[in-house]
Amino acid sequence: MSSNNRQIIFFNPEMKSLAESMQATHPDMFELGAISWQFFEDGFPNLFIQKVETIRGRDIVILLSFLRQDQMLAQLSVIYALPRYFVGSLKIILPYFPTGTMERVDEEGQIATAFTFARLLSRTPLTIKGPAKLVIYDIHALQTRFYFDDSVVPLLVSAIPMFLRILQEKHANEKIVIVFPDEGAWKRFKKNFDHSWETVCCIKVREGDKRVVKIKEGEEHLDKAHAFIVDDLVKSGGTLLECKGAITRAGATKVSAFVTHAVFPNRSYERFKEEDFSTFYTTDSCPETSQQLEGRAPFKVLPLAPSISDIVINYQ
Repeated sequence: MSSNNRQIIFFNPEMKSLAESMQATHPDMFELGAISWQFFEDGFPNLFIQKVETIRGRDIVILLSFLRQDQMLAQLSVIYALPRYFVGSLKIILPYFPTGTMERVDEEGQIATAFTFARLLSRTPLTIKGPAKLVIYDIHALQTRFYFDDSVVPLLVSAIPMFLRILQEKHANEKIVIVFPDEGAWKRFKKNFDHSWETVCCIKVREGDKRVVKIKEGEEHLDKAHAFIVDDLVKSGGTLLECKGAITRAGATKVSAFVTHAVFPNRSYERFKEEDFSTFYTTDSCPETSQQLEGRAPFKVLPLAPSISDIVINYQ
């Protein structure tokens, strides 16, 4: 393929290894671009696109991580600027949409920050070929796609197929039961497992001043099973640990987990050191955290690079 037909990958520094993996695997499809991500003494961005004259008319991919709020302004500035340099198209890869747990308003006074964030991304200017395309993995609430206006076309994809391959390749001879820690995860992911594994749904209920996790349905499947708790994201880990306790008491002999986004603020993953999880699968959607999890039991980090490459190559 001609070098001018290759897509140029720009990336936030946290996403460097993912970008390099994509380019190394598909050198005929991708080349790496370079941006200088500097900051002035007052903390405001000082940005520069290297060899900007070479991007005119080219198809651009940019890998972003908004896990750290102090990096958001710099990255938004870059995606606003790229179309102004007359790029052919723009694909924004944002594996983790960080405001996903504040996607709705349940009472007067609440603010749906997911809507605010979607509006910011929707300000991305049009490219030669039209609106920028935005790829997000396992967003917390599917309705968030309707917060974006027509300047951005969101594509919501899932890392669950990666987990299904793990189950088939590494756990085929075990009695596997899939456990959802709340009704939201049950509604979202159950259809992926219906034909191959039994499922259990848990629910959060209030007991006095506390909310605890209990089994709502499917408890009969847990006896002597290897239970996998499946969810889209984990922060403090409290819900997962309560869910583990409930299903262990119901008869599960091994407990593992698959969670797409390992956020773990304030190193909250350390609380899993003393917990008897067999394996905790996650992805590198939050690269700063996933780098800390590498080689740390019980965590196993699954790379998103192959999945993202397939999407970028085939999603025109």
